[in-house]
Amino acid sequence: MKKILFLFIAMFTVLNASKAELSVSILPQKYFVEKIVKDKFDVNVMVLPGASPHIYEPKSSQMKSLVNSKIYFYIGVSFEKVWLDKFKLSAKNTTFVDTTIGIEKLAMAKHGHHDEEEIHTNHEHENEHEDEALDPHIWLDPILVKVQAKNIYEAIIKIDSKNSEFYKANYEEFLKELDNLDTQVKTILAPYENRAFMVFHPSWGYFAKRYNLEQIAVEVEGKEPKPNELVELIKDAKKHDIKIVFVSAQFSQKSAKTISKNIGASVISIDPLNEKWNESLLLSAKEIANSYSK
Repeated sequence: MKKILFLFIAMFTVLNASKAELSVSILPQKYFVEKIVKDKFDVNVMVLPGASPHIYEPKSSQMKSLVNSKIYFYIGVSFEKVWLDKFKLSAKNTTFVDTTIGIEKLAMAKHGHHDEEEIHTNHEHENEHEDEALDPHIWLDPILVKVQAKNIYEAIIKIDSKNSEFYKANYEEFLKELDNLDTQVKTILAPYENRAFMVFHPSWGYFAKRYNLEQIAVEVEGKEPKPNELVELIKDAKKHDIKIVFVSAQFSQKSAKTISKNIGASVISIDPLNEKWNESLLLSAKEIANSYSK
């Protein structure tokens, strides 16, 4: 009996250990990849829950998983600018796939508002920093996630063609899920087109564009507003009748709370890096709608 039990455990261990790995940068990507591959691969996430992609450094265990990964799906978040070339040097047998291919990125939101004259005056300066100024938060728009899903699917069937029909069925089912999510968010936000919401870190630019909203950022590149800028932000928030300010655990909430107190707005914590990213999108839509329906 003991011998049989030992053999069973040994067999389970071998089977479990033999499962191939894939790596991604952030948790929402894990959701996307697993929707397509299901349990055929283990998915290694570089930026773990609660960590910030702006200051992330990989652990040795993550590097080991990366080196063993068939594919690394990258998405253009901050830490990749520092680490991606190092990852490629370390993981020479890993295929690196850019999931942003086919997506036109937006410029990162500026501090508060800028009029057209300011935009044109600074146009040449902005071009010098074009790569740094692009908004990486493409996972917060379900339609752009469809593009990312296509890039993931096409990469997967290249390394595991024998299961291509399985992946195709999962991919097509995921596209339906994304269309359904988009419809839900549109329905919730349709009565509030052109309304504004405020965020500490400007993560929601693609979301705002997709659903005809305006995102007003408290900070840019992690910097708290100066006292005079805070005064202007409060004026701006009042002008736009802001009813809600989004914050996240990865960034300071001090300025956001000061602004909300002065304008009578709600402070809502939403994690844009939540693995259950679809729940974050729906919650954001509902909170914006609720703030204007009171």
